Amino acid sequence: MTENSKYIRFDWAIKRILRDKANKEVLEGLIHVLIGQPVTITEILESANNKDSFEDKGNRVDVKAKTEKGEFIIVEVQLTKERDFFQRILFGTATNICDQIGIGQDYEVIRKVYSVNILYFNFGSGDDYAFHGVTTFRGMTNKDAVLRFNTRKEKSYMESEHRRMTMPKDVFPEYFLLIVDRFNEVAKTPIEEWMAYLKDGAIRDDTTVPGLQEARRKLAYMSMNEEERRAYREYMVSVHAAKDAIETAKADGWTEGHAEGHAEGRAEGRAEGRAEGRAEGRAEGRAEGRAEGRAEGRAEGRAEGRAEGRAEGRAEGEQKKALEIARRMKERGESIEEIAAITYLSPEEINML
Repeated sequence: MTENSKYIRFDWAIKRILRDKANKEVLEGLIHVLIGQPVTITEILESANNKDSFEDKGNRVDVKAKTEKGEFIIVEVQLTKERDFFQRILFGTATNICDQIGIGQDYEVIRKVYSVNILYFNFGSGDDYAFHGVTTFRGMTNKDAVLRFNTRKEKSYMESEHRRMTMPKDVFPEYFLLIVDRFNEVAKTPIEEWMAYLKDGAIRDDTTVPGLQEARRKLAYMSMNEEERRAYREYMVSVHAAKDAIETAKADGWTEGHAEGHAEGRAEGRAEGRAEGRAEGRAEGRAEGRAEGRAEGRAEGRAEGRAEGRAEGRAEGEQKKALEIARRMKERGESIEEIAAITYLSPEEINML
């Protein structure tokens, strides 16, 4: 892209150019592409995030507008992640809704809010770069059921002059998330041409996409005077410096976290290893001890059995010998007292011979 065909970034355009009602066609074209129908902006509203300084370069800028139908549009460009992103965009729409109604007014004055969020960072997951969030009432027992009001009687009731009922699609906020860094397509459709501009500042010479024709005329880099171009260059340098600082901090944090995790992992591993080693050692020790104990017990039992067997054998032998001597002495006619004194047998044992 040459210097003469370069277009300024959308966040800068919001800060400096698109809040001028004379340039509203660019915003009208973006909303037309997103919601699928033309819109006419009648008023550009004041926003809290419209600082001219560079102090908010790492955060976000936005523009608020009101359409001829009384609906509200919040277009926000965010350069860095926020932990409470969804709470914040909800707060933005909720604040806008609360500001629409005063004390004592009927709720019918509340009009729809569109929240368009252009994100210059990767966010979540999902195989797309453009996401649309709406409120739908679905069945709890029949998951395929969707609450609708489409019978003739219901339409007649809702279209009655004194009882007009607003449908959910006409009052609940709608959210659009455009994740710029994910876009890597060849621009063919209107949304793709808008994504190409948001990412690379590229606009086709023959574009017919709503908003981009006006952007070619009003957002050309060379259409700015020298002071505006210098301010724009300084802004872009500060944006890239802020993004680089964030990426560097993330890299440093990853390195520190990896080192801390490695150290903690080693410590936990040693503790777990010691605990597992002790448990395994106790189990193996018990098993080995039981095995050794059984072996030693068998050996000792065999030794004791042999010793007891020999002792019992000797005792039986001596008993037999004493009985034989007593028999012979008895046959020779010796007295019971003499036989008992020599053989140590009892008189009963001798009389039984």
